[in-house]
Amino acid sequence: LLVLTMRYSRTLKENGPRYLASSAVVSAEVLKIFMCTLLIFSENSDLTAMYELLNKEILNKPVELVKLAVPAGIYTLQNNLLYIALSNLDAATYQVTYQLKILTTALFSVSMLGKKLGSYQWLSLLFLMAGVTLVQLPVESLGDSEQNVMSASSQFVGLIAVLMACVSSGFAGVYFEKILKGTSQSLWLRNIQLGESSNEF
Repeated sequence: LLVLTMRYSRTLKENGPRYLASSAVVSAEVLKIFMCTLLIFSENSDLTAMYELLNKEILNKPVELVKLAVPAGIYTLQNNLLYIALSNLDAATYQVTYQLKILTTALFSVSMLGKKLGSYQWLSLLFLMAGVTLVQLPVESLGDSEQNVMSASSQFVGLIAVLMACVSSGFAGVYFEKILKGTSQSLWLRNIQLGESSNEF
């Protein structure tokens, strides 16, 4: 539903300029911070306790914020790339190609976290790559489909954007997992820190 909504909003023909992708990314981060703050409040049930917790864990730990600036910046880049990709690819091609993030996440997990993958897992990743490759092959069809109307250059831009988003998604996800494993903070606090760092970009 998210992909279809984003795709529709980026390709809608209307008078006047389109909204900026960066505005949508910042709005999503602000909404995420708000929702995580509500969840922390529901766990503490007291505004004073919540304020003290946020002050202690976020404002008084600038080193933690700097650590999270890396994945926050990458997630900001990734979200902007996804809007570029959806502006230049049809929803089906985008959705299938974006599944390559599973492959990039697996590769970064092996290299950064030292995880071991079994032979069936590697085989599954190869099938995933083969499926994504097959979707990219041109298909001759009569009729005026959305894919035929798009220019080859815009499809190339969309494909490069979604591939870069896959790599950034895999790296940022594994980096964030590595940070989470070495901390006692809740996921909600970490998401607020990520949102704060993202809004800095």
